[in-house]
Amino acid sequence: MSLCQRHLDVSQPCKEVPVMIAHTFQDAFSAEWVKTYLPNRNHDLVILRQLIPWQPIIDGLVPLYNPKKGRHGCDLRTLSAVSILARLRDLSDRQVIEYTQENRYMQYFCNVPDPHLMTFMHPSTLCRFRKRVGPQGIGHMETMVFTCLKQAGVIDASMSLIDSTVLASPILYPTDVTLLYKAFHKMALLAAKAQMEPWWDQAQVKQLWRAYHLDHSKPLAYLGAFSLLFEPALETFAAHLDDLPDGPLKARWHQLLETLLILDEQTQLKLEGETHIPERLVSLDDLDARPIQKGKRHPKTEFGTTLEFSFNRQGFMITTENFIGHPNDKTLYGPTLKRFEQRMDGYPDGAITDRGYRSPKNLKLHSEDLNYVFMGHSSDVDASQKETCISARSATEGFIAVAKHLRGFARSLYRGLEGAKIWTLLNQCAYNLKKVLQLYRDEALSEDVLRALRL
Repeated sequence: MSLCQRHLDVSQPCKEVPVMIAHTFQDAFSAEWVKTYLPNRNHDLVILRQLIPWQPIIDGLVPLYNPKKGRHGCDLRTLSAVSILARLRDLSDRQVIEYTQENRYMQYFCNVPDPHLMTFMHPSTLCRFRKRVGPQGIGHMETMVFTCLKQAGVIDASMSLIDSTVLASPILYPTDVTLLYKAFHKMALLAAKAQMEPWWDQAQVKQLWRAYHLDHSKPLAYLGAFSLLFEPALETFAAHLDDLPDGPLKARWHQLLETLLILDEQTQLKLEGETHIPERLVSLDDLDARPIQKGKRHPKTEFGTTLEFSFNRQGFMITTENFIGHPNDKTLYGPTLKRFEQRMDGYPDGAITDRGYRSPKNLKLHSEDLNYVFMGHSSDVDASQKETCISARSATEGFIAVAKHLRGFARSLYRGLEGAKIWTLLNQCAYNLKKVLQLYRDEALSEDVLRALRL
């Protein structure tokens, strides 16, 4: 009996099933089908299909759907599998559906029967699924996978390796002039939906935009010229708000107006010579993105959210957290260590960070629970532990490099802080599943762990 089947046996009675979304699933494939179409029973997706606790995942997602309103929801077993598969294979929503229709192993992993294969899902369904369940539902999926691995004894809590990086947002490199030019474009889109003609000289705006691209030596001069056109256009945009009937268009108009008022205020500060503007907007599409300086040689500044990691010494990703802006690493150490302890049901032997986390308070924090704390100085630990801690600190950089360059953490394709959290949680789930496969292929899992995972 597989892991998912064992969870299925303890599901709730059928009389408690919500009518608009199924809370159980049936295996879509017979043993004969598997024998015919899946000759490689040691394939990654065949192994992961057995590892992932599908029924507990479904049980946690069902309450996020209304049991009485709306149309019948898509199969949660398939939705969760396709979402995980997209991050395992680094595919877009459209690509993961197309590839599933072409690949038997992907079809088997997602539990899509042959009769429904060509029409089983539209790419927009995945987007609506993420929007409906949000970080709470995606976090539940990741937690169920992590708990399954932890209970099987795959993940240990010997060390807590903590560091932060930038999860870049899907935006172009921002400039002040570009933001004002894009503000005109967004006002024009809403004006068209309201069947209004633009109330500014679009030809003049385009002419100024072309001139700016031909001469980058005077950015403040062009910013001032754009601002002179933008301010009266913004006043008229605000005046039209009261003329609109209540509805979605008026809500979007009001939301954009609030954003553009902030942009106008920040533009005036820039023209006055301010160099540091708190909570500065860098995108009109991703309002939560911020400029973050990480001290690296190139690029000096990245735009997105701060991503806080913690790993164990094996390389499993234990906790992740996204923040707007660039909070001080010293303030992140305590909460991150606490989340590590809660997730692993106990404190690790020691904590390893770089010098950015170093402070007298952090060196003494939870000293009664930790055997050692290493924060970038060899004097932090005894001579017998020095080499181990330095090696672990070097390993942390390697884990983050793998996460950013090979596991999807370089750039989020979802916008806003909520989108960044969803992207992070899905990639964290895929990261840990790939780590299990790596240990399995290297024969680094004990017999007890393999039995617990039914491998």
